[in-house]
Amino acid sequence: MATIVKRIDPATLNLKEQVVAINRVTKVVKGGKNMSFSALVVIGDPQAKVVGYGVGKAKEVPSAIRKGIEAAKKNLRKVNVLETTIAHRALGQYASSQVLLKPAAAGTGVIAGGAVRAVITACGVPNVLTKSIGRRNPHNVVKATIVALESLRDKNTVAEMRGLAIDKL
Repeated sequence: MATIVKRIDPATLNLKEQVVAINRVTKVVKGGKNMSFSALVVIGDPQAKVVGYGVGKAKEVPSAIRKGIEAAKKNLRKVNVLETTIAHRALGQYASSQVLLKPAAAGTGVIAGGAVRAVITACGVPNVLTKSIGRRNPHNVVKATIVALESLRDKNTVAEMRGLAIDKL
């Protein structure tokens, strides 16, 4: 099911960025080793409930982070969340990483680790329980978390899909 993502203009948002992972990579060539850096960056606007991720590669770390932020701005998505938590349980899968998101009562906070926490706080969900299942590769965990957040539906969409009035749900 390929959903068409509507482009979100990053200029209108108050984006906060967070570096999730920086990896030093080496390419072995005839003349020796070429060192480079890869940076995974998550950006989001907690007020607008928008989140995105990007990967940047460069010879120096600051350049890689800058490139990652630019890539993330082209990859922004709107997330359907309630005021304090998510509407329902969601499981996101990407490669062999799975991320389970569960609604939580007010005051619980974000119970998440590493890459999942970066995505959840960037999109502005104050109370949620999470569990990372399978591989913990940060790139795949970030993508699985975004898949789970995209699978969240609001009441209007569910009512429309089922062909019912909202009060019947």
